[in-house]
Formats: sequence, structure tokens, C-alpha cells
Amino acid sequence: MPDSYELNESLQQAVINYSESLIKIAFTYLKSVADAEEVVQEVFITYLQKAPVFESSEHEKAWLIRTTINRSKNVLKTGWFRSRNPIPEHLSYLPQEDDTVMQAVLALNKKYRLPIHLHYYEGYSIDEIAEILHAKPATVGTWLARGRQHLKEAIGGSDL
Repeated sequence: MPDSYELNESLQQAVINYSESLIKIAFTYLKSVADAEEVVQEVFITYLQKAPVFESSEHEKAWLIRTTINRSKNVLKTGWFRSRNPIPEHLSYLPQEDDTVMQAVLALNKKYRLPIHLHYYEGYSIDEIAEILHAKPATVGTWLARGRQHLKEAIGGSDL
């Protein structure tokens, strides 16, 4: 187990390197920036409490992503989350074209939404996504293909 100084350094570096990415992943589930930020904050608290030891930075990032996904799913299951009427999120900071695509991605079924996000926005390969989501690569490929098809229908584009 690392000493407290090493753990704090490690946590600070993880926050700097991965916060934005983890918030985007949580947002794909929760469709709320505030809820996504809260989930990521809880993930980093778990990181601090458990003080996991990682083999590499890729292992650390995979752990953080998996923990973010699990925490987001737990939030979705709560009665409070299901019964509230969330304020619609505005993506006005994105260029109009990106906003349209992101809205279409967020409208996808969650089994397509996360693989699309991990592949196109985070740059993960199908094999890496399969490992993160605990699925077979062929299944991830199917989710990506179906997600792209749904996006094509929603946006009306031909080159996705």
C-alpha cells in the first residue's frame, strides 16, 4: 500500500489526467453534468479510500472508467433519480454540428451509447472496450454497428 504522500500525488495526477473523460462517460449514462460530476467525485473518493495499486496507467484508467460506469448505473437505479424531473442539459458550448451529433448519441439506448462514446470520443479499440465493459469483442462490434445505424437514422447522414 502506498504511503499517504504517494497516494495524494497519485490521486492528484489521476484527477488531472482523467476527470474530464470520466465526467463525459458518466454524462452518457446520467445526461446531467451535475450528476456526472458528483459520480466522478465519488469515484475519486473511492480511489482515495481503497488506495488501489495499478500495474500501469492504462490499468488505472480502466479501473476508473469501470468504477465510473458502475457508480453511474447505481445512481440510475435509485428511486430518487428515477422519480425526479431533471433539468434538460444544454450543450451550447459545442458547435452546432457537434451538438446535433452529441444529442443523437445521448438519445441512444445505453447499451449503444457507452461503446460509441468510448470508441469515438475516448479512442478505445473494440478489444479495450470489451475488456472495460466485460463483454465479448464481437458483442461490442455489434453494439457499435447498431449504434452507428441508429445515429445514421437519427441524423440522416450517410457517412458515420
